[in-house]
Amino acid sequence: MKIDPRGPRFTASVTAVLLAVTLLVPDGAATVLIAVQTVFFAIGVLAGVPHTPTGLVFRHLVRPRLSPPTAMEDAAPPRFAQGVGLVFAVVALVGYLTGATVVAQVAVGFALVAALLNAVFGLCLGCELYLFGLRAARRTA
Repeated sequence: MKIDPRGPRFTASVTAVLLAVTLLVPDGAATVLIAVQTVFFAIGVLAGVPHTPTGLVFRHLVRPRLSPPTAMEDAAPPRFAQGVGLVFAVVALVGYLTGATVVAQVAVGFALVAALLNAVFGLCLGCELYLFGLRAARRTA
């Protein structure tokens, strides 16, 4: 499946804002926000980035206002990146739920850096990990 590469970047922008707010609010609110983000990441892993709430907003409200994309990209790397984000979000959620606030905030911080890199520079760390894994698998095969 091919997707508009601007969709994951839009999703990363919204994710970055949500994660930044998570670091700024009290622990109770942070727990709710990271739980929401965990669900968003899980949807991205299970159904793909275009089916996340932010992906749907992009598809129905943002993309119609943009010119057509100059190229489409494979959906697999962004989907894998959602899985990487999911791991950090789950660690953060468990941290907040168990009172390990520092662990939670560090996990949110790592996810925030990755989201910002994608949103601002178009550098998807999870996508790069996916491609690195493909290259490594080809060398061993």
